[in-house]
Amino acid sequence: MATPTAAAEAHSSQTKKATASGWIGSALEYYDFFIYATAASLIFPQIFFPKGDPTVAIVASLATYGVGYVARPIGAFFLGHWGDTHGRKQVLIVCMFLMGFSTVAVGLLPTYQQVGWYAPLMLVALRLIQGFAVAGEISGASSMILEHAPFGRRGFYSSFTLQGVQAGQILAAAVFLPLAHYMPAEAFNSWGWRIPFLLSFIVIVAGYIIRREVDETPAFAEEGAHGAVPKAPVIQAVRESWRDMLRVMCCALMNVIPVVTSIFGAAYAVQPGYGIGFDKDVYLWIPVLGNIVAVVVIPFVGNLTDKIGRRPPIIIGALGAGLLSFGYLYAISIHSVPLAIAMSLLMWGVVYQGYNAVFQSFYPEMFPTRTRVSGMAISQNLGTLVTALLPALFVAVAPPGAVNIPMTIGSITLGITIVAAIAAWTARETYRVRLDDLGNPNAVPVDKDVYNRLRERNLSDTKAAARTA
Repeated sequence: MATPTAAAEAHSSQTKKATASGWIGSALEYYDFFIYATAASLIFPQIFFPKGDPTVAIVASLATYGVGYVARPIGAFFLGHWGDTHGRKQVLIVCMFLMGFSTVAVGLLPTYQQVGWYAPLMLVALRLIQGFAVAGEISGASSMILEHAPFGRRGFYSSFTLQGVQAGQILAAAVFLPLAHYMPAEAFNSWGWRIPFLLSFIVIVAGYIIRREVDETPAFAEEGAHGAVPKAPVIQAVRESWRDMLRVMCCALMNVIPVVTSIFGAAYAVQPGYGIGFDKDVYLWIPVLGNIVAVVVIPFVGNLTDKIGRRPPIIIGALGAGLLSFGYLYAISIHSVPLAIAMSLLMWGVVYQGYNAVFQSFYPEMFPTRTRVSGMAISQNLGTLVTALLPALFVAVAPPGAVNIPMTIGSITLGITIVAAIAAWTARETYRVRLDDLGNPNAVPVDKDVYNRLRERNLSDTKAAARTA
């Protein structure tokens, strides 16, 4: 029979493998997703659309970015079903292959000058596949880590999913930086932009090697052993947890902050029509530096939520980031690179992480094991679908030549973050609810003193296992 120490070591090993899989897989997949976002802001308006009115080209390019989010609810339906019926591990491998191959294909597309309107049509088709694939990534990875994590440490371990996402964004921008800086503009616009997309082949190979080594979660395995795996998890999630799905949809509107930072902000700062004139390689450093700070901050916030709960950081992060969006856009409007960097570090790198480092534990904890992936995936992706349409809306209400752009876009941003904060405030607190009781609205949280003792014991067991490893 296994000794307590051996059992703790085995549990710790599985937790670390699941966390590493979630971190690396999310980093690799979101590298793919965000190189598209970067290219849609900086390059695609010039090469995939007819030359003429710059506003039309920018709106059209950013709309193709939003198209990926249109496919997300569809992907969430199918991939959420797959994750709740076939397991977390399988759905994550499927997501990785779909994302990898579609991204490589973008790097091989002909331009508008070469094939006319077939170019943007093919771009849209591949973006739809990307959106379909990424719909199951965060929910699958978050559920896998959450279900492997020890009680009292779920917030900390789950936060590494989003740390991986931020690392993927850093890598995406970091790949573009030397290309944009050192390549002649003509060469970069002609073929240099394709390099980051073609490098995604490495994503396919590396991601498969990593994810095939992870065991399925004990919680899902137990559901299967007891014949509790639902045949229609999506229907069951809507029937049993529609209120929580609505809360997640509203909280997911917080995606407006990365939209303002990385998508509209890039177009506002770089596109000639706005007349700001930030160099492409200079602007790319703004989200890179913000994400570097975020990578450091995320696990600290995740650990904090295991002590004080999930809701307070989310509410503070939502309202604070919404207010800081005014300052960030103002810094761009006055052509101040140092101030734009400082505001990005504060808004995106620190304050926004009150939400960003927490939702991957907050969302799945709202749902029971049998519908966890479906419930989170569908509701989160419906919420982000709304924010995906914002870049084109922002350009439409604040086009090149418009006055007071920071106030216009900042006001919309703050209004959306207020909605997210209210939704989080109405949710029940889950950090002291045991895994088997998650999703039960009548579940009684563990007494705080008992919870703290259990948390300290699990932390000690993890440290002991690490010393003997």
